[in-house]
Amino acid sequence: MILSENVTSESLLDLISNKTEVEALRSLTELFPGQVAFSSSLGYEDQVITDLILKNDLPIRIFTLDTGRLFEETYKTLQRTNKRYDTKLEVVFPKNDSVEKLLSEKGPYSFYDTVENRKECCFIRKVEPLNRALQGVKIWVTGIRAEQSGNRQEMPPIERDDAHDLFKFHAILSWSFEQVKAYVKTNNVPYNPLHDKGFVSIGCAPCTRAIQEGEDFRAGRWWWEDESKKECGLHAR
Repeated sequence: MILSENVTSESLLDLISNKTEVEALRSLTELFPGQVAFSSSLGYEDQVITDLILKNDLPIRIFTLDTGRLFEETYKTLQRTNKRYDTKLEVVFPKNDSVEKLLSEKGPYSFYDTVENRKECCFIRKVEPLNRALQGVKIWVTGIRAEQSGNRQEMPPIERDDAHDLFKFHAILSWSFEQVKAYVKTNNVPYNPLHDKGFVSIGCAPCTRAIQEGEDFRAGRWWWEDESKKECGLHAR
């Protein structure tokens, strides 16, 4: 086993090479005990990873961000997930004073007005809470898949995130959407029913819509903005 203080992206890639997702996750927890965390949006991909972690009793902290603007279906998915696995996923909230200030000064729908306003809302409700949740974490597990967007096609399974001083492990990076759906069905994994209504990538209710046949995977997120700006800042590279 390599020493954690000498870890690089390359050494981690060597560590997980030719291993299954569960084997790779287990190896990372052995290298960084108590310092591996998974951030779940409770979407299809993240429910797959939650199932892999909890069914195999992997010592990985699972948390989700409650922005205060989630769909009712998302909250129900959280409830069903906790019941199915007899667990309590950690819920992280934005800072109350920041949300109060935003709504008092700009109103509840300022994000429709400008990209800057939308990114401000995303920062307050998602980015800042995530930054807090990742303090002390050395391996951040994500549900990113390569086919989700153009800028994710060339991502390696493990990459350095200097902004958070950690490594990100995209556990199912190479999986297709069909593989994800098949896993969910075969393993009876709880999932957000909005997926059955054309919602592929599910975020905050005012900023997410169903996509039409032939549309890009991310078309339902911030649909009123230019395609090149469709990131909230959680996975800025």
